[in-house]
Amino acid sequence: MTDWAVPTRNVPRQRDIVDRRELAGRVFALAEEHGDAARPHVLETLREALDNGRAELERRLEEKPSAGHECAHGYTFLTDQLVRVIHDYVTNCVLPASNRTTAERLAILAVGGYGRAEMAPYSDVDIAFITPMKRSPWCEQAVEAMLYLLWDLGLKVGHSSRTIADTMRMAKEDLTIRTALLEGRFVWGDQDVYDEVRARFWKDIARGTERAFLVHKLDERDARHQRMGDSRYVVEPNVKDGKGGLRDLQTLYWIGKYLHRVQSAAQLVDVDLFTASEYRSFRRAERFLLAARCHMHVVSGRCEDRLTFDLQRAVAERMNFADRPGKSAVERFMQFYFMQVKRVGSLTATFLSHLDERFAARDKAGKRKKKAPTREIEGFLADGRWIRTPADDWFERDPVRLVQMFAIAEREGLEIHPEAMRQADRDSRLIGKSVRRDERANALFLDLLAGQRDPEPVLRWMNEAGVFGRFIPDFGRVNAQMQFDMYHHYTVDEHTIRAIGLLSQIERGLLEDDHPRATTLVHKVSSRRALFVAVLLHDIAKGRGGDHSVLGADLAGRVCPRLGLTDKETDLVRWLVLHHLLMSSTAQKRDLTDPKTIEDFVAEVKTLDRLRNLAILTAVDIRAVGPGTWNSWKGELIGTLYDAAEERLRLGHKRKDRSALIAAKRDAAARVLGDQAELIERVGEQMYDAYWIAENPEVIARNLVQFQAARAQKHDISIHHEIEEERGASHVTVIAPDNLGLFYRIAGGIHLAGGNIIDARIHTASSGWAIDNFLVQDNNGEALREDDRVERLKQTIRDALTANIELVPKLAARPLSHSRAAAFDVAPRVDFDNDASNRFTVIDVTARDRPALLNRLAHALYKANLIVHSAHVTAYGESAADTFYVTDLTGTKVTGPERLASIEEQLLEAGSDRRQREHEAA
Repeated sequence: MTDWAVPTRNVPRQRDIVDRRELAGRVFALAEEHGDAARPHVLETLREALDNGRAELERRLEEKPSAGHECAHGYTFLTDQLVRVIHDYVTNCVLPASNRTTAERLAILAVGGYGRAEMAPYSDVDIAFITPMKRSPWCEQAVEAMLYLLWDLGLKVGHSSRTIADTMRMAKEDLTIRTALLEGRFVWGDQDVYDEVRARFWKDIARGTERAFLVHKLDERDARHQRMGDSRYVVEPNVKDGKGGLRDLQTLYWIGKYLHRVQSAAQLVDVDLFTASEYRSFRRAERFLLAARCHMHVVSGRCEDRLTFDLQRAVAERMNFADRPGKSAVERFMQFYFMQVKRVGSLTATFLSHLDERFAARDKAGKRKKKAPTREIEGFLADGRWIRTPADDWFERDPVRLVQMFAIAEREGLEIHPEAMRQADRDSRLIGKSVRRDERANALFLDLLAGQRDPEPVLRWMNEAGVFGRFIPDFGRVNAQMQFDMYHHYTVDEHTIRAIGLLSQIERGLLEDDHPRATTLVHKVSSRRALFVAVLLHDIAKGRGGDHSVLGADLAGRVCPRLGLTDKETDLVRWLVLHHLLMSSTAQKRDLTDPKTIEDFVAEVKTLDRLRNLAILTAVDIRAVGPGTWNSWKGELIGTLYDAAEERLRLGHKRKDRSALIAAKRDAAARVLGDQAELIERVGEQMYDAYWIAENPEVIARNLVQFQAARAQKHDISIHHEIEEERGASHVTVIAPDNLGLFYRIAGGIHLAGGNIIDARIHTASSGWAIDNFLVQDNNGEALREDDRVERLKQTIRDALTANIELVPKLAARPLSHSRAAAFDVAPRVDFDNDASNRFTVIDVTARDRPALLNRLAHALYKANLIVHSAHVTAYGESAADTFYVTDLTGTKVTGPERLASIEEQLLEAGSDRRQREHEAA
């Protein structure tokens, strides 16, 4: 505990918030006037003061939307005054005692965020009631009376009530209580009791436990980061507990106070834990985060610390961020937010590394350890795990060393010494045109980027020191830039660094189980360094108001020669950046059994080397989007496309006959069937080529067994459910007589049962039976596991197919769930492509993702008299991209302009989320 400077003393125009003396006078007058019946009148007066104070503070926040400290201190001041008035009312009017004993003394301490004076409008009020000895009945009654008044005011009060002895004992046993006492602030009551607690805390609790406290707080911090996503760049960050958030700042203050007993945060500079500029950076970050949190509370009307998509828009507007060309107000706000937490993270690492080094230099007995021998590496000094500079002006004498230090760290497996990180951060401004054009600097950077050991953490250090963005200015432009959607989990720079790290892991064979193909291909590419540069540049032009692939390719044409790449390598990088979305888009949105799909893809790729590079880039790009975005289903789709394209590129027009591929599938399915392999001939002969090419051997085997059983038992409808663990989904197969509208009815039945279709493969046998395979998840993105849910799913599909239920009114009556996607405006869009297939018209529909969207679109196609031959469902966060391969009733493409316009109108109506919007607004 310290005499932490009371920040509420600096709150301007305090009496406009609440005039404690005037309020106390009114309360005492009511007590005198109404006697024992005064409580409701007193409570109403206190509530009025609270409401008026909050209104004044909200007005001030609106006037000065970035004044985080002033706002937080203002709410703390308001709470202090109310607590003081309540204390005085209870002790003087409710429970008056003329001659209190030594046991009838009470001190009120503010702890937690209240103790730090970091209160937002709906923060908890954390209070500790301390008595000198075993509590007297008077103390218990007084505490109870005060708490009931606070609760009745609607305040969320966290409280403890202990004696001094109990407080000391529990603080020794529980570091959480110790932390609460560390930041405890005297509010009101008996000053002598507080002073005794404070003296005993430092004498009996803190002394000799500094190392244990530091270790505990660092472990606590790591666990919190893990819970919050272990990255400061998640797109819906927690302002309080997230990485780089307010709790990280608080942890530093706690550690600084506990180890050095400073009287204020500014004194952390005096004990060399911060430089003056670092302290100013922390205060700026703290001010912004506190302001954002206060706005979040005001907008949501509750204690809300997660900066959700809907709050991001509102807070950006309240904090006066405006749209700029290529970047919306909310994207600019979030970029500024991420710049602040990045700064917190960078300085936190330096701060903690300093402390770690200080404690590591001594053994458990406190004696200084023998230092590791120092060796010289290209002028830098290395000892133990650290690399450091030999002098404070080391970078000023040769700014290229700023790049060299990080290259050495990656090559030698060293960490940057905290003092060297401070110097790099300070001196990054020295990187100008001359350094960026320096051949040695560019060669060093390329060595780091394509490092053989592990470039990801070193590139992240380089980014946090500001060197990365200075050396590659275009990368600096996407530094901390978020993408305002639900698909991307990280900022552009973090996504890029993660993708580079994934490429390195694939090259080192660490991800062979998830990416076996890429692990093999990465050693066959013509230029590994060109591939690493392509990963670096693939998203570098985002936020510029145009197609980032086209703009990025132009940038690559300028950056690659600077880095020392040859003309051939530069051409490869430019092509990869320009087409880095081609493979994922084709694999997920096109029918890979259609020969035209492969022909068009190969016509764009042209060479095996491009194909190899593109397959690897696609894998790391998808996986670096965020947890769960890469799965075996996407891997299977991309692998199927790769194999077909590779065969075509190797053999040209003399490519292997489709019959050979089908024969291989039949053989593989026969091996899965075992004793039932004869079904390949007996049932499989009814299947067309497209079926054998589209499905994998396990699915084929299940389909044939199901088909045979259904025909033997003379069932008109057969439904099979199986969980596919790797895909995290249920595989549902429906076999029924084919007819117009079958697809939309199945889709409607699945939705009514609470399922969402994430992929559909639709087949018709020569005998006129439909074999439709669906991947289905529940609303939580998981497989349907409970037996009752599976049975309900099967029954609902049967009812839909036999017309036992009316789908359209049932679906319309189904309650809509609120969705995070509500924060986004996704205008439905319909595109027709009659060149993508020789047989079918391909329709791409983009709309806001929501339950039953696929059913609505399929129903619109049914009403338009179109036959759906295959459907491909792709989710990109809040957006869904559904692709349909269709023909008209005569089996031909749809080409008439008026007919296409009519279909488009129906699909746009089906894709509209007007009803969902009205529901969410209500």
